[in-house]
Amino acid sequence: MNQKINLSDGEWKLMNLLWEKAPCTIAQLVFALKDDTGWTKGTVFMMLSRMTDKGAVRFEKGGRSKLYYPVLKKEDAAYHETGSFLSKVYNGSIGLMVASMAGQKALTKKDIDELYDILREAEKEADND
Repeated sequence: MNQKINLSDGEWKLMNLLWEKAPCTIAQLVFALKDDTGWTKGTVFMMLSRMTDKGAVRFEKGGRSKLYYPVLKKEDAAYHETGSFLSKVYNGSIGLMVASMAGQKALTKKDIDELYDILREAEKEADND
């Protein structure tokens, strides 16, 4: 299911935890994020409520606490975010993005090798279509 749910930076932090450690209670999320964000229980609750309304997370009653689970798949979120970023910043051009990164010397030798491998694989797939 390729859902188009926009996530804020803070929501990404919560989703990354849920993708890694679900199910989680609010207390567990607050504890895991306390050093990075300093968010209170109220802040996390408000964000989870908003994310539930968006359809990104769901919860179940788990004794005294709600247990939160991701609904949105990480791959779908990353795909949507990548497309949105490319569209906003580079007018949808992957080539322009890579050229910009190369111009800033932001690509390591390992990054370049990975890009070559990805492009070779994409070329094989395109030849098979």
